[in-house]
Amino acid sequence: MANLKEIRNRITSIGSTMQITSAMKMVSAAKLKKAQDAITQMRPYANKLTELLQSLSATLEDEVGGVYSEQKEVSKVLLVAITSNRGLCGGFNSNVIKASIKNIEDNYKGKQVDILTIGKKGNDILAKNYTVIENHNGIFDDLTFDNVAVIAEKIMSLFAEGEYDRVELVYNRFKNAATQIETIEQFLPIEPIKGDIKLNTDYLFEPTKAEIVLELIPKSLKTQLYKAIRDSFASEHGARMTAMHKATDNATELRDDLLLTYNKARQAAITNEILEIVGGAEALNN
Repeated sequence: MANLKEIRNRITSIGSTMQITSAMKMVSAAKLKKAQDAITQMRPYANKLTELLQSLSATLEDEVGGVYSEQKEVSKVLLVAITSNRGLCGGFNSNVIKASIKNIEDNYKGKQVDILTIGKKGNDILAKNYTVIENHNGIFDDLTFDNVAVIAEKIMSLFAEGEYDRVELVYNRFKNAATQIETIEQFLPIEPIKGDIKLNTDYLFEPTKAEIVLELIPKSLKTQLYKAIRDSFASEHGARMTAMHKATDNATELRDDLLLTYNKARQAAITNEILEIVGGAEALNN
């Protein structure tokens, strides 16, 4: 059995760890509230914009969608892997990395696959075995639509110039604080709606339907990427809050076990001292 000093040192160390994990949990909980509000407020707008664009595009000629709607034979693929800059958030980052690798091996084996990473953790791992053309770590320092739009424009330009035939987003979609859903979403080309399209509302278009669609496409793509990053950002804080909550609970349980062990060892030491004193007194009497 470890001596009392070693057990005391371990109890002190675990207590310090508990303070850190508890503080990180509270910080993540505060950040999660703001991030959750942001994604829940913009998600209906982003979904409706995409739905409207797809509905309008489906009623027009194929060429109206321009280069962003052109369906090509897939030989060159760009994956946009969205992770975080920091760890201590459970399987948040590893899930995106595993999903990216599985997607490449299952669907694009033998094809040219490049990766654009958003977040340091994904870049650190994926860059070891794959070609990472760009890495955007600083986006989380000032996560605004305008900053994300710059990245979206770069991706759109690469697709329009024929550098890639397909672009996909890999990220964690936020459901709640305890649940993040791994998502692989096609970014380019714009996916047409399958089946018959029926607009439930009659619209008046000014100037023309085709011009409006061409105007909406870049905005819709920028919004789609912004929503994905916002989803990932909220998921990160939810995953970290959950991970730190579990870490605090585990540390509390370990500390309680060590305290029990410490008390038992201390009681045994006191009992031995008493026995030694009694034994010494008996020896003197004899």
